[in-house]
Amino acid sequence: MEKQLAFTGILSNKAEENPDFFNWNRVKVRYCDGASFSGDSQDEAAQLQFRGQKIWQAAMEELLSKGMKKANQALLSGCSAGGLASIIHCDEFRTLFPTSTKVKCLSDAGFFLDAVDVAGVRTMRNLFGGVVKLQEVQKNLPESCLKQLDPTSCFFPQNLINHVQTPLFLLNAAYDSWQVQDSLVSGSADPHGSWNDCKHNRALCNSSQIQFFQDFRNQMLNYIKGFSGESRTGLFINSCFAHCHSELQDTWFADDSPVIGNTPVATAVGQWYFDRKTVKAIDCPYPCGKTCHNTVFK
Repeated sequence: MEKQLAFTGILSNKAEENPDFFNWNRVKVRYCDGASFSGDSQDEAAQLQFRGQKIWQAAMEELLSKGMKKANQALLSGCSAGGLASIIHCDEFRTLFPTSTKVKCLSDAGFFLDAVDVAGVRTMRNLFGGVVKLQEVQKNLPESCLKQLDPTSCFFPQNLINHVQTPLFLLNAAYDSWQVQDSLVSGSADPHGSWNDCKHNRALCNSSQIQFFQDFRNQMLNYIKGFSGESRTGLFINSCFAHCHSELQDTWFADDSPVIGNTPVATAVGQWYFDRKTVKAIDCPYPCGKTCHNTVFK
């Protein structure tokens, strides 16, 4: 039996759960290619085909044929790998609509950093490098970036965001839990388990471990300095150890949702999208996020 997708958070059709977008036509495109819908290669010897870009294009063509081309407003959003896809395809998404259509993009937990892990290795860069090479992702990255940097670097949001012309909102935890656990403090980076206690309970982290997390946050904030100065961009960077906010009801818009300055994520995104208010929300460092849901790593 096929599992039904949950339409919660920004995909909810209930006004009390999703006040700004509940009455929109909402579509979720299933992620399946391993390269944020940007691969386009094949290896005949290994009988491998990577067609993420073509899947993206086919999905957009289908939606346009069903009436999306007549939209007055459109928002491309995604979480995690989908958040990266929202950055990569943002300008391409803009071209699908008339200039009169309000088109913006939201990247949730897609700001993967090219950072050094606790063993001094660039784990994410090694991972991204393999994906870019295997799937020939460079075919679908901005030429303006590729003229300055190598393809792997241009797959990282820290280098991509300044090449996106369409209004873009970055929604991210400053201490993204996926990056912490799978990139910065993975089992391979910490084979002796010296980080195990800290990973499962931040109250057990020593000062140097907390400083490592603060350095990671500082790197993120440094990379978005130029981006944040643009009038068309939006930011919501909280001090949670979390991964993805927009598609989960309790972190998108609920009585106890994470807030910055009393503003929950849904309200911030709505204010930005509808040009009601400039949104550049960055919380102070951990342990500042008193409204974060998760107090320990999973």
